[in-house]
Amino acid sequence: MHIKIVNPNTTRAMTDKIGDCARSVAGPGTLVEAVSPQMGPASIESHYDEALSVPGLLEEIARGEEAGVDGYVIACFGDPGLDAARELASGPVLGIAEAAMHTASFLGRGFSVVTTLGRTRGRAWELAERYGMQRFCLGVHACEIAVLDLDRDPDAVKVITEACRAALDRDGSDAIVLGCAGMADLCAVISAELGVPVVDGVAAATLMVQSLVTLGLRTGARGEFAAPLPKKYTGLLEGFGR
Repeated sequence: MHIKIVNPNTTRAMTDKIGDCARSVAGPGTLVEAVSPQMGPASIESHYDEALSVPGLLEEIARGEEAGVDGYVIACFGDPGLDAARELASGPVLGIAEAAMHTASFLGRGFSVVTTLGRTRGRAWELAERYGMQRFCLGVHACEIAVLDLDRDPDAVKVITEACRAALDRDGSDAIVLGCAGMADLCAVISAELGVPVVDGVAAATLMVQSLVTLGLRTGARGEFAAPLPKKYTGLLEGFGR
């Protein structure tokens, strides 16, 4: 089985970390390929960043189809380009916010999301509503550490852990969802410190895609998620015509 993890930003060090976290949970015989697009933002922290990350993401999905990839994970908590990727892919495609929220909903009455910058909280709430998680998502909180500073700030783990502690107390939640793929390697240490389940969407999505492929399931393509209609694209998007 071949699963392709697409980190929609272009920061290779983060992509490497994401790949390591995905491989740590993938089953025997599953090849995990982690990639960054050739074009796009260094990090995704706004609607503008998210929109401009999608062409590079879709280019990687198209390359995956040529290589016979079985399923895909979009490794950004905004789940950018998810619907479009499902139109292109012959196998299942999951976003990490989608996977993390559903996984956390199995672990108690409710969960809290702890993300990076406060300006991204609205997107997380929007996705919770889209995925039918309003009942379970009890709060979305920011640690106010920029994505690229997660590995640069020596106090980042402490700050994120304390933000998780405060979220649990404020929301009365039973679990934490880490709201950034750049936090993918922090689950064990935060869970040990706080004594609650901590969910990373990269690991959750990898295992869900692996399960869907094993079950022989893919996105239904009779209507909305059928392949895009062929048409001409111009300018910078000329190569995206089908």
